[in-house]
Amino acid sequence: MSSVLRKDAFDLPEGLIYLDGNSLGPLPRRAADQLSAVVQDEWGKLLIKGWNAAGWMEQPSRVGDTVGRLIGAPQGSVVIGDTLSIKVFQAVASAIKLIPERRVILSDSNNFPSDLYMVEGLINLLGQGYQLKTVPTDALFDAIDETVAVVMLTQVDYRTGRMLDIAETTARAHAAGAVMVWDLAHSAGALPVDIAASGAEFAIGCTYKYLNAGPGAPAFIYVRPDLAERVEPALSGWLGHRAPFEFAESYQPGQGIERMRVGTPPVLQMAVLEAALEVWEGIDMSALRAASIALQEQFIAEIESRVPALCLASPRDPAQRGSQVSFAFEHGYAAMQALIHADVIGDFRAPDIMRFGFTPLYLDADDVHEAVNRIAQVMDEKRYMQPEFQVRNRVT
Repeated sequence: MSSVLRKDAFDLPEGLIYLDGNSLGPLPRRAADQLSAVVQDEWGKLLIKGWNAAGWMEQPSRVGDTVGRLIGAPQGSVVIGDTLSIKVFQAVASAIKLIPERRVILSDSNNFPSDLYMVEGLINLLGQGYQLKTVPTDALFDAIDETVAVVMLTQVDYRTGRMLDIAETTARAHAAGAVMVWDLAHSAGALPVDIAASGAEFAIGCTYKYLNAGPGAPAFIYVRPDLAERVEPALSGWLGHRAPFEFAESYQPGQGIERMRVGTPPVLQMAVLEAALEVWEGIDMSALRAASIALQEQFIAEIESRVPALCLASPRDPAQRGSQVSFAFEHGYAAMQALIHADVIGDFRAPDIMRFGFTPLYLDADDVHEAVNRIAQVMDEKRYMQPEFQVRNRVT
């Protein structure tokens, strides 16, 4: 049994094999109890006194430090709040101000669309000749030159799981005089990350995937400590103010990472996150990574042996992919719906990608083997051709 296996820590339906933690993590058992306690004992009994008596105002930094330990960030350099899209906007808006003479923001053409949309919106808002330049992954290094102000990348590709080297890529950006922004949405809680050692200026990420904080859970932002007193927040919300309860007429940035706070923290959702993070106590991220790779390799070998219609879309080399495996299939959407009906839950990404996530906290080799059995049966019987599986849901 894997030393990182924590099945009892999660509330998963009997008989269901969950291979979608890369999209939404399952419910940690402690989370429901913690949420109930905060609702009843803190909100219910303390009411507004909870901001002081229950430490609600300190939550974003306190929980940020816990997340920071999972990404190699020093204490006081990570804060929680808002959505990942907001944090993308914050990070890039602050990054471009560090190199005001440059106008190019470089990204991967395969980057998660929301990240690119937020940059497009920022550019349209600024109207100062800024340009979003996207290139294929293999052309990234050649595109990083003296015109680039900011390199904004997601470490693990959301479709294929292809993984970029944070240290090497950041070094390339810095050699060209550019600022580095990393999206760790598919990295935090999935694999070892040492953001401080990389020297990257900014990192952002969500907490509802591998960190299991639930749908709509708040995001995090990291700022390199030596820049924390220099960065200028584009979203100058009142809780990022130096003294919010002085109610000053004009904005003065808070101290360090506190200036990257924006609005009122989502206390209930953060309570769930804080409880969810308890599962990481005693977890060795290198051991978790090794267990994840073992499960992925088993899955790939068994699928390719038994389900030849599926074509591997992820890198063959496990060192080049995150904690997911993707297969391409012409009828990928319908096939995934048929698998979900068979209690094997993955998800689909256009145009033809079937994604499967591997989280060794609650998955083991027996789960993988049973998942392949069910996938093979669904595919052999062509259940995906049934009309009910052809109907597109709003969320795929």
